[in-house]
Amino acid sequence: MNNYLSEIIIKESEINEYPFNLPLFKSGLDLKLNQPITFITGENGSGKSTLLEAIAAKIGFNTLGGNQNHFYKSESIKDNSSLVKDMKLIWHLKTNSGFFFRAESYFNFITYVDDLAKDEGKWVYKPYGGKSLQNQSHGESFFSLFQNRFNNGIFILDEPEAALSPNKQLALISVLLELTNNKNCQFIIATHSPILIACPNSETYEIKNGKLEKTDYKQTEQFQFYKNFINCPERYLKYLCDKNIKD
Repeated sequence: MNNYLSEIIIKESEINEYPFNLPLFKSGLDLKLNQPITFITGENGSGKSTLLEAIAAKIGFNTLGGNQNHFYKSESIKDNSSLVKDMKLIWHLKTNSGFFFRAESYFNFITYVDDLAKDEGKWVYKPYGGKSLQNQSHGESFFSLFQNRFNNGIFILDEPEAALSPNKQLALISVLLELTNNKNCQFIIATHSPILIACPNSETYEIKNGKLEKTDYKQTEQFQFYKNFINCPERYLKYLCDKNIKD
Protein backbone atom coordinates (compact mmCIF):
# COMPACT_ATOMS: atom_id res chain seq x y z
CA MET A 1 0.00 0.00 0.00
CA ASN A 2 0.97 3.64 -0.32
CA ASN A 3 1.62 5.46 2.94
CA TYR A 4 -1.20 7.38 4.52
CA LEU A 5 1.12 10.25 5.38
CA SER A 6 3.74 11.24 2.81
CA GLU A 7 5.38 14.41 4.16
CA ILE A 8 5.68 16.52 7.31
CA ILE A 9 6.60 20.19 6.95
CA ILE A 10 7.39 22.73 9.65
CA LYS A 11 8.18 26.22 8.47
CA GLU A 12 11.08 28.28 9.80
CA SER A 13 10.16 30.28 12.88
CA GLU A 14 11.38 33.44 14.60
CA ILE A 15 9.89 32.32 17.93
CA ASN A 16 12.55 31.79 20.62
CA GLU A 17 10.41 29.88 23.12
CA TYR A 18 9.82 26.13 23.46
CA PRO A 19 9.69 24.19 21.23
CA PHE A 20 11.19 26.54 18.65
CA ASN A 21 14.24 27.06 20.84
CA LEU A 22 15.26 23.54 19.79
CA PRO A 23 17.58 23.69 16.74
CA LEU A 24 15.54 20.96 15.01
CA PHE A 25 12.55 23.30 14.69
CA LYS A 26 14.21 26.72 14.56
CA SER A 27 15.11 26.44 10.88
CA GLY A 28 12.08 24.34 9.96
CA LEU A 29 12.11 20.81 8.60
CA ASP A 30 10.78 18.74 5.73
CA LEU A 31 10.41 15.03 6.54
CA LYS A 32 9.49 12.80 3.59
CA LEU A 33 8.00 9.41 4.45
CA ASN A 34 8.95 7.02 1.66
CA GLN A 35 8.69 3.69 3.47
CA PRO A 36 5.91 2.16 5.59
CA ILE A 37 8.24 2.35 8.62
CA THR A 38 10.19 5.51 9.43
CA PHE A 39 12.64 5.65 12.33
CA ILE A 40 13.89 8.85 13.94
CA THR A 41 16.98 8.66 16.14
CA GLY A 42 19.07 11.22 17.97
CA GLU A 43 20.49 12.19 21.33
CA ASN A 44 18.32 12.98 24.35
CA GLY A 45 16.88 16.48 24.07
CA SER A 46 17.25 16.64 20.28
CA GLY A 47 13.49 16.92 19.72
CA LYS A 48 12.37 13.40 18.74
CA SER A 49 9.57 13.09 21.26
CA THR A 50 8.45 16.68 20.72
CA LEU A 51 8.18 16.05 16.99
CA LEU A 52 6.18 12.84 17.39
CA GLU A 53 3.88 14.42 19.96
CA ALA A 54 3.15 17.29 17.56
CA ILE A 55 2.42 14.87 14.69
CA ALA A 56 0.06 12.91 16.97
CA ALA A 57 -1.70 16.10 18.05
CA LYS A 58 -2.04 17.28 14.45
CA ILE A 59 -3.70 13.98 13.49
CA GLY A 60 -6.00 14.25 16.49
CA PHE A 61 -4.57 11.60 18.83
CA ASN A 62 -4.35 12.04 22.59
CA THR A 63 -0.82 13.34 23.22
CA LEU A 64 -0.45 11.27 26.38
CA GLY A 65 -1.10 8.11 24.38
CA GLY A 66 -4.02 6.58 22.52
CA ASN A 67 -6.14 8.09 19.77
CA GLN A 68 -9.04 10.49 19.31
CA ASN A 69 -11.33 8.20 21.33
CA HIS A 70 -9.24 8.25 24.51
CA PHE A 71 -10.30 11.13 26.75
CA TYR A 72 -7.90 11.80 29.59
CA LYS A 73 -5.26 14.41 30.27
CA SER A 74 -2.42 15.51 32.52
CA GLU A 75 -1.32 19.00 33.45
CA SER A 76 2.35 17.93 33.37
CA ILE A 77 2.60 17.74 29.58
CA LYS A 78 4.54 20.56 27.88
CA ASP A 79 2.61 22.87 25.58
CA ASN A 80 3.69 22.54 21.95
CA SER A 81 0.53 23.96 20.40
CA SER A 82 2.58 26.53 18.48
CA LEU A 83 4.50 23.72 16.79
CA VAL A 84 1.28 21.88 15.95
CA LYS A 85 -0.14 25.09 14.46
CA ASP A 86 2.93 25.59 12.24
CA MET A 87 3.04 21.94 11.12
CA LYS A 88 1.64 20.86 7.77
CA LEU A 89 0.84 17.22 7.02
CA ILE A 90 0.79 16.09 3.39
CA TRP A 91 -1.46 13.06 3.01
CA HIS A 92 -1.63 10.42 0.31
CA LEU A 93 -4.70 9.00 2.03
CA LYS A 94 -5.92 10.93 5.06
CA THR A 95 -6.87 8.99 8.17
CA ASN A 96 -7.31 9.48 11.88
CA SER A 97 -7.25 5.75 12.57
CA GLY A 98 -4.24 4.56 14.51
CA PHE A 99 -2.56 5.10 17.86
CA PHE A 100 0.05 7.21 19.61
CA PHE A 101 2.24 5.12 21.91
CA ARG A 102 4.30 7.14 24.35
CA ALA A 103 6.53 5.17 26.74
CA GLU A 104 6.95 8.17 29.06
CA SER A 105 3.24 8.39 29.88
CA TYR A 106 2.22 4.77 29.27
CA PHE A 107 1.17 4.31 32.92
CA ASN A 108 -1.38 7.12 32.48
CA PHE A 109 -2.88 5.31 29.51
CA ILE A 110 -3.21 1.87 31.10
CA THR A 111 -4.65 3.44 34.26
CA TYR A 112 -7.23 5.19 32.08
CA VAL A 113 -8.12 1.85 30.42
CA ASP A 114 -8.57 0.18 33.82
CA ASP A 115 -10.78 3.02 35.05
CA LEU A 116 -12.84 2.72 31.88
CA ALA A 117 -13.21 -1.04 32.38
CA LYS A 118 -14.50 -0.48 35.93
CA ASP A 119 -17.23 1.78 34.57
CA GLU A 120 -18.14 -0.01 31.34
CA GLY A 121 -17.11 -3.65 31.80
CA LYS A 122 -14.26 -5.99 30.93
CA TRP A 123 -15.09 -5.84 27.21
CA VAL A 124 -12.89 -2.72 27.24
CA TYR A 125 -9.86 -5.03 27.50
CA LYS A 126 -10.65 -6.86 24.24
CA PRO A 127 -8.40 -4.69 22.04
CA TYR A 128 -5.55 -5.17 24.53
CA GLY A 129 -5.44 -8.97 24.71
CA GLY A 130 -8.47 -9.48 26.93
CA LYS A 131 -6.99 -8.49 30.28
CA SER A 132 -5.67 -5.49 32.15
CA LEU A 133 -2.33 -4.25 30.86
CA GLN A 134 -1.35 -3.61 34.48
CA ASN A 135 -1.63 -7.33 35.29
CA GLN A 136 1.42 -8.06 33.15
CA SER A 137 5.09 -7.22 33.39
CA HIS A 138 6.13 -3.88 31.93
CA GLY A 139 7.57 -5.45 28.79
CA GLU A 140 4.71 -7.93 28.36
CA SER A 141 2.24 -5.08 28.68
CA PHE A 142 4.00 -3.11 25.93
CA PHE A 143 4.06 -6.13 23.66
CA SER A 144 0.45 -7.06 24.34
CA LEU A 145 -0.56 -3.58 23.20
CA PHE A 146 1.53 -3.83 20.02
CA GLN A 147 0.17 -7.26 19.13
CA ASN A 148 -3.49 -6.66 19.89
CA ARG A 149 -4.28 -2.97 19.54
CA PHE A 150 -2.52 -2.20 16.25
CA ASN A 151 -4.51 -2.89 13.09
CA ASN A 152 -5.15 -0.51 10.18
CA GLY A 153 -4.01 3.11 10.42
CA ILE A 154 -1.03 5.27 11.25
CA PHE A 155 0.93 4.44 14.40
CA ILE A 156 3.30 6.82 16.12
CA LEU A 157 5.60 5.14 18.63
CA ASP A 158 7.85 7.05 21.02
CA GLU A 159 10.61 4.76 22.37
CA PRO A 160 8.67 1.47 22.13
CA GLU A 161 11.84 -0.41 23.16
CA ALA A 162 11.89 1.19 26.62
CA ALA A 163 10.65 -1.97 28.42
CA LEU A 164 11.58 -4.59 25.82
CA SER A 165 14.44 -7.08 26.02
CA PRO A 166 16.59 -7.53 22.88
CA ASN A 167 14.58 -10.66 22.02
CA LYS A 168 11.32 -8.75 22.37
CA GLN A 169 12.71 -5.97 20.19
CA LEU A 170 13.32 -8.55 17.46
CA ALA A 171 9.78 -9.82 18.02
CA LEU A 172 8.52 -6.24 17.61
CA ILE A 173 10.28 -6.07 14.23
CA SER A 174 8.32 -9.18 13.25
CA VAL A 175 5.07 -7.46 14.32
CA LEU A 176 5.96 -4.33 12.33
CA LEU A 177 6.70 -6.34 9.21
CA GLU A 178 3.55 -8.43 9.53
CA LEU A 179 1.37 -5.34 9.95
CA THR A 180 2.93 -3.38 7.09
CA ASN A 181 2.85 -6.41 4.77
CA ASN A 182 -0.66 -7.65 5.58
CA LYS A 183 -2.52 -4.59 6.90
CA ASN A 184 -2.84 -0.96 5.90
CA CYS A 185 -0.36 0.26 8.51
CA GLN A 186 2.24 3.01 8.61
CA PHE A 187 4.68 3.58 11.48
CA ILE A 188 6.69 6.60 12.61
CA ILE A 189 9.00 5.58 15.44
CA ALA A 190 11.41 7.50 17.65
CA THR A 191 13.99 5.16 19.13
CA HIS A 192 17.46 4.70 20.61
CA SER A 193 17.50 1.01 19.68
CA PRO A 194 20.13 -0.16 17.15
CA ILE A 195 18.09 -3.37 16.86
CA LEU A 196 14.84 -1.74 15.78
CA ILE A 197 16.41 0.54 13.18
CA ALA A 198 17.75 -2.56 11.38
CA CYS A 199 14.14 -3.39 10.44
CA PRO A 200 13.66 -4.06 6.68
CA ASN A 201 11.24 -1.93 4.62
CA SER A 202 12.18 1.11 6.67
CA GLU A 203 14.27 4.24 6.49
CA THR A 204 16.09 6.04 9.28
CA TYR A 205 16.47 9.75 9.95
CA GLU A 206 19.01 10.93 12.48
CA ILE A 207 18.96 14.29 14.24
CA LYS A 208 22.52 15.62 14.06
CA ASN A 209 23.56 19.20 14.77
CA GLY A 210 19.92 20.22 14.85
CA LYS A 211 19.18 18.79 11.40
CA LEU A 212 17.14 15.77 10.36
CA GLU A 213 19.30 13.68 8.02
CA LYS A 214 18.42 10.46 6.20
CA THR A 215 21.03 7.94 7.32
CA ASP A 216 21.90 4.28 6.77
CA TYR A 217 21.20 2.59 10.10
CA LYS A 218 24.76 1.27 10.34
CA GLN A 219 26.04 4.86 10.21
CA THR A 220 23.89 6.17 13.04
CA GLU A 221 25.58 7.16 16.28
CA GLN A 222 23.49 4.60 18.16
CA PHE A 223 24.61 1.70 15.99
CA GLN A 224 28.25 2.80 15.99
CA PHE A 225 28.30 3.29 19.76
CA TYR A 226 26.82 -0.13 20.53
CA LYS A 227 29.11 -1.80 17.99
CA ASN A 228 32.22 -0.18 19.45
CA PHE A 229 31.18 -0.90 23.03
CA ILE A 230 30.45 -4.58 22.36
CA ASN A 231 33.73 -5.00 20.50
CA CYS A 232 35.73 -3.47 23.36
CA PRO A 233 33.78 -2.72 26.55
CA GLU A 234 36.99 -2.61 28.57
CA ARG A 235 38.08 0.58 26.84
CA TYR A 236 34.91 2.42 27.86
CA LEU A 237 34.85 1.01 31.37
CA LYS A 238 38.52 1.82 31.94
CA TYR A 239 37.89 5.41 30.89
CA LEU A 240 34.97 5.70 33.32
CA CYS A 241 36.92 4.09 36.16
CA ASP A 242 39.98 6.29 35.57
CA LYS A 243 37.78 9.39 35.37
CA ASN A 244 36.05 8.56 38.66
CA ILE A 245 39.37 7.92 40.40
CA LYS A 246 40.69 11.28 39.22
CA ASP A 247 37.48 13.06 40.20
